[in-house]
Amino acid sequence: MQKTAIIIAGPTASGKTALSIKIAQLFNTAVISADSRQCYREISIGTAKPSPEELAAVPHYFINSHSIKEEVNAGLYEKLALQYADEIFSKNDIAVVCGGTGLYIKAFTDGIDEMPEIPAGIRTFLNEQYAAHGITWLQEQLQQRDPAFYAVAETQNPQRLIRALEVLEATGRSILEFRLATPVQRPFNIIKIGITLPKEQLHANIHHRVDLMMEAGLVDEVRAVLPYRNHNALRTVGYSEIFKYLDGDCTLEQAVTDIKTHTRQYAKRQLTWFRKDPAITWFDPRQQDEIFASIKKAISG
Repeated sequence: MQKTAIIIAGPTASGKTALSIKIAQLFNTAVISADSRQCYREISIGTAKPSPEELAAVPHYFINSHSIKEEVNAGLYEKLALQYADEIFSKNDIAVVCGGTGLYIKAFTDGIDEMPEIPAGIRTFLNEQYAAHGITWLQEQLQQRDPAFYAVAETQNPQRLIRALEVLEATGRSILEFRLATPVQRPFNIIKIGITLPKEQLHANIHHRVDLMMEAGLVDEVRAVLPYRNHNALRTVGYSEIFKYLDGDCTLEQAVTDIKTHTRQYAKRQLTWFRKDPAITWFDPRQQDEIFASIKKAISG
């Protein structure tokens, strides 16, 4: 039987974790996370990491695997995830990959470009400019200097904008020139399952999850990582809003409202990304029998 990676993708709060564990149990296998923040040991609440019970239910890879002091990116993820897959495939025909970071899933399934080395000084300069002038400065710079990238960029995502400017500063070339045109062929089958919920239900899940994060102690978690606030993983939803509150720039109530708004916007961006992939078969996560049947059919293929 050929080795197969089952990808479970979709927006935040759609039920990916629970579904991936059920699928892993069905095939007596392990889950590789494709989430760019759950790998960090120091941040658990704001990243909606699987619970200790969920982590104990099946083996998980790329969760709590790194420290926030380390820099993890899609290139490193590709190497690690392929190693994890090899390890799983040495004992099992099936591996499950679950997450909402589209770039990480793409790196695993299609390969990722060799990005140029960025001198530390460039990164520091751009981070300082972002801190001083906000996201508008990043947007204006890219709009002027790399309009082709800006036309397709996630213009509300400072990480992506800084990355594009880093490449531009370091090489004089657009980040678009470093993107692989031809996907790498992997030595295993890939089945892609996308899950999402009706918009009202997804938004209700997001709001409920944020309330639970606050109850679980999100403010204390963010306070504990204040020294690392410029780390890419912390310049994201759930952390940047609480940093603003801790800086005295908004009330806690406003921060929570902003987290809910920004998480809804993030879920929309995730859906836009995943819907561009014609290989993904979409389901409502509550259609478990149909999902299992679809996977089994694709495996027996």
